[in-house]
Amino acid sequence: MKILDDLLLSLQANDFQVKSVHTCVFWTAVVSKHCGLSSTFRDEGFPHERGVRDVGTLTQKKALELANYARSASLLEASIGMATINSLIDIDESRCIEKNAFEIILEKGQGKNVAIVGHFPWIPKLKGKTKNLWVLEQRFREGDLPAKEAGRILPQCDVVGITGTSFINHTLEGLLNLCKEAYVLLIGPTSPISPILFDYGIDAICGSKIIDPDQLVRSISEGATFKEVTGVRLLTLSKT
Repeated sequence: MKILDDLLLSLQANDFQVKSVHTCVFWTAVVSKHCGLSSTFRDEGFPHERGVRDVGTLTQKKALELANYARSASLLEASIGMATINSLIDIDESRCIEKNAFEIILEKGQGKNVAIVGHFPWIPKLKGKTKNLWVLEQRFREGDLPAKEAGRILPQCDVVGITGTSFINHTLEGLLNLCKEAYVLLIGPTSPISPILFDYGIDAICGSKIIDPDQLVRSISEGATFKEVTGVRLLTLSKT
């Protein structure tokens, strides 16, 4: 993915030693210059068929080497790679606001066609507020549409929210190519809060900054879902 290539290139002068890697049931955290977070994805099938390259020695690597795991076809490796990328990004908080994706989508999508790629807990609160609301999911629930419907749905939309985990499964660029004139948000803790993404048609990045790595690691190690995670601040970086 060119977007991933450019993101990694932007970090070339910012390399640090990997201090710790925490691959937990829902979330993966990597500590290098900062602490970075990503969703934990795993490949389908027998759980022990495929492990992580160089397991047991990841903290002997420099962060940029580990960040390149984001290119991997292994979802678990790509999860570690995205957390590492996020651990290297110097977030410009002066350009960010503490506003969540739901608020922005509600504001931008009132009475318009809206699609969300990924199932988020606040989606029911959007119902009745938009002209049309479509939710696209690979593991869809009742009321969702399968992800393969993206080619039909996204070109119709005025506002599109895309989960940051699309970096992990390498679907992001294909989805962005379908968003013709839409206002596009990248959503969730996996999302890199980097202005590089604005060059690819993303208008706002709704991500997270880890403010207390110890609290974060403690909570994700104990199986926290995101609403239970501590030590995190939600931030949004907008193009304009």
